[in-house]
Amino acid sequence: AKLASLTGEDRYRDFLIGEYRATIARLYDREHNLFYRDFPVREKRSANGLKVFWGRGNGWVLGGLPLVIRELPPHLKSRPLFVDLYREMCAKVKTLQREDGAWGPNLLDGQDPDLPEMSVTSLFCYALMWGVNEGLLDEADYLPTVKKAWSAMCRNVSPDGALGWVQQ
Repeated sequence: AKLASLTGEDRYRDFLIGEYRATIARLYDREHNLFYRDFPVREKRSANGLKVFWGRGNGWVLGGLPLVIRELPPHLKSRPLFVDLYREMCAKVKTLQREDGAWGPNLLDGQDPDLPEMSVTSLFCYALMWGVNEGLLDEADYLPTVKKAWSAMCRNVSPDGALGWVQQ
């Protein structure tokens, strides 16, 4: 998207759109509005029998969508594909936030494992706040979620300034 903006060459944007469409068709679960990590994981279940959606992977998607959307021309016919995907995912991840303000490594099964994963929390916090700032998400609905996520991150900064609970 950025390359198309910088060069004025639509072929880069067309490639991006084609790859997004293919990835959505293959890895996006429309029941849960989340992405599978890869195709074989579609059949995997957690120990509690729930589908497995990798938090950080969905964080990369949701955190990346603002970078794409801001480069798309407002009149672009395919722009709603990205905006709608962004809003769907935001609505879903909002419902999956843990009581402590974080999200876990496995989004649907907070017990697999039961720990606050800060890379996904920071990516979701950024993506949600961006949407509020851009007017794509309702501030009254999403700002409390952002504040809880920010508090969770602040509580997980060590004395030396490192953010803890980041999966390696």
